Amino acid sequence: MNILIVDDNFASRRLLRAYLKGYGECYLASNGQEAIELFKEKTEGEPFFDLICLDIMMPAVDGHEVLQSIREIERSINIVEENQVKIIICSALDDRNDVVKSFDYGASAYLVKPIEVGHLKNALLELGIS
Repeated sequence: MNILIVDDNFASRRLLRAYLKGYGECYLASNGQEAIELFKEKTEGEPFFDLICLDIMMPAVDGHEVLQSIREIERSINIVEENQVKIIICSALDDRNDVVKSFDYGASAYLVKPIEVGHLKNALLELGIS
């Protein structure tokens, strides 16, 4: 499995990588623009990433913009919804509006920081990732 972890906080990226390294290859992006570029580079006509853990609050390009861009890239290359990458929002924002907006934009799950390994594993199970 190929996993993309997107967070501008080094400690958050490192923690998620520690939690997820047993699931597959982890790629890291420290900002939204880097994430979009890496997604485009690796997704050449077919899905590459199986899972993305995505922070919302990042400078320049925030997580909602990244989420929308990724879903648009997938649509542009005709990746059907059931084959789209699973995207777990991992955010300090615990506001109902942010949660709803994330799901409206195509998020698969939403976890509130600090991320607890048990909550992450439950989200992975619910998404069919084990």
